[in-house]
Amino acid sequence: MNVTEFQQWVKDYYESRGWSELDIFIRIGFLAEETGEVARAIRALEIGRDRPDEVKGSYAENKQELTEELGDVLGNLIVIANKYNISLDEVFQSHKKKLSERYSNDRLNNNKAHF
Repeated sequence: MNVTEFQQWVKDYYESRGWSELDIFIRIGFLAEETGEVARAIRALEIGRDRPDEVKGSYAENKQELTEELGDVLGNLIVIANKYNISLDEVFQSHKKKLSERYSNDRLNNNKAHF
């Protein structure tokens, strides 16, 4: 599945569940929540779980959890992009252009620590 097909799949799936109709500020709250879950999954991979109510998983299980949480973030980003009729391809190209212009080769050596 390519990125355009995935964006359409998310659109169709979220619409079928009624999730796309939520207020954009609610969606941003979901995005923030999912971003926190990504941070928690990375913590599990990097330093482990340390609270007694957290289940300790294997590296593979923790990596799978991170993969799923990244998918949740991506799903929320896609819903936001779809709301404003922005394709992921457009997002990719815009981001690439912005970084290429901001960190051109002659400036790259001076800005390595920033990215």
